[in-house]
Amino acid sequence: MDDLTYQWGAPQMPQGWRPKGYLFDMDGLLLDTERVGQQAFVMVCADLGIGESEAGRFFLSLIGGSLPGNTAKTKLWLDGRMDAADFVAAFNGHKADLMRDNVPLRPFVREVFEALSNAGAKMAVVTSTIGVAARHELAQADLLKYLVTVVAGDEVTANKPDPAPYLQGAAALGLDPTDCAAFEDSDTGIRAAMGAGCRAVQIPDMRPENTPLPELGQGVASDLKAALTLVSPIFQTVSA
Repeated sequence: MDDLTYQWGAPQMPQGWRPKGYLFDMDGLLLDTERVGQQAFVMVCADLGIGESEAGRFFLSLIGGSLPGNTAKTKLWLDGRMDAADFVAAFNGHKADLMRDNVPLRPFVREVFEALSNAGAKMAVVTSTIGVAARHELAQADLLKYLVTVVAGDEVTANKPDPAPYLQGAAALGLDPTDCAAFEDSDTGIRAAMGAGCRAVQIPDMRPENTPLPELGQGVASDLKAALTLVSPIFQTVSA
């Protein structure tokens, strides 16, 4: 990712503001599962005679979406080439096989989680992934132990970009969302976090080409460690 593509900077926040809680997206933000997912998606498409380039481009349009929404989009895109439910099942099977021995992390995730945990910070994951899968992957990556809770896509009243998941995540920490820092990679997720009133930082990862970031007053950072330094003096002190 080219530093010239985005304007890096801190989120808009009141002078002296400090986070009382930390809310994290999961796929593409903590876990490097979007690339694995794209690989699995391309594998299923290959069996249908759909080329890697076409499959890869369409997969990028799904990032940040919920399971119901992505399934509906995929059904339209498949246009009868395969039943959407069967496609999703095959995709999940390939993805699970690819991550059977290892769930890859994004840069600095373990370092950040250990630093925040040592400082006594309250942390939660707010993800569009269904709960069973999310908790399994977080446990496999040895991150679940750091979290107060996981707010999953099948456990909320509405999915991102609706603010409901972040409102629920903040409530689970016993906090107002305006007292929480939130971290997202996708445009869908950052809209949800900002809509809830969180002070949010976007860490762009896999995106469709020539797609500018939404201008919502969020911070923008190159990785999770850089994002934390924008909002958390606790992290700066612990990691110094």
